[in-house]
Amino acid sequence: MSLLHLVMGGRVTNPQKLEFDDLKSIDIVGVFPDYASAEAAWRGAAQRTVDDAEMRYVIVHLHRLLDPSSSDADSHAH
Repeated sequence: MSLLHLVMGGRVTNPQKLEFDDLKSIDIVGVFPDYASAEAAWRGAAQRTVDDAEMRYVIVHLHRLLDPSSSDADSHAH
């Protein structure tokens, strides 16, 4: 099974929290087959918006949502 990861971001209401301001304007960077490629895409997106404190990008572990009972070695939290 692929360890699917979604990289997405957008403007947040508070830079200290992950509450997106406008769900219609979420930037879906893409879905990636492993953590390493997702992290590379996340870094690129985050670096493009580094000067904007209200922009946040995250990695969502889709494989954990699709099969919550699965365990994997990919235990990075983002």
